[in-house]
Amino acid sequence: MTTREPPSAIRRASPDDAETIAALTNAAYAKYIPRLGRRPQPMTADYRQMAAEHRVWLLCWDDQPVGVLVLMLEPEAVLIYSIAVSPQHQKRGLGGHLLAWAEQQARQEGYPLIRLYTNERMEENIAWYGRLGFQETRRELYLGSTLVHMAKRLST
Repeated sequence: MTTREPPSAIRRASPDDAETIAALTNAAYAKYIPRLGRRPQPMTADYRQMAAEHRVWLLCWDDQPVGVLVLMLEPEAVLIYSIAVSPQHQKRGLGGHLLAWAEQQARQEGYPLIRLYTNERMEENIAWYGRLGFQETRRELYLGSTLVHMAKRLST
C-alpha cells in the first residue's frame, strides 16, 4: 500500500459497529499485553454500550475502518477514553488525525480542556502526547501499575 494523505472520512459509530470497534482496539492494543501482564482496559470494554452512550468515531481508509476514537463528555473536560489505529496503518499520522478530531469535537461542544490517561509502561505514548501539548496532571495506581493522567488546554 502506498503512503497517502490521511483520510478525512470520519464517521460516528453506532452500536452495530461494536465488533469492528473491538477488533480495531484489540489489534492496536495487543502489543501492550506482555508489558502490562494483562489486557489493557480498552480491550475489555463493551463497545455496543460505549457506542450507545458516548461519542465513538471510526476513521475509514478506502471505506474500511482503520481507526477508532472513543470520547466521553465530562462536566469539565472531554475524556479521550481510547484511540486506536490498526497496526498495518500505524506510523502514517492517523493517530494524530484522530487526536485533532477529538480536539475539534471538544471545541465544538464548548470544552476548554481535553484529557486522557495511559499506562506508565506505555512510555512512547506518554512522549507522543507530550509532543502534542498534553501535560501530566497526576498518577494513579491501577491494577498493579500506574496510570498517567494528562490534559491539554484548548485554544478558542
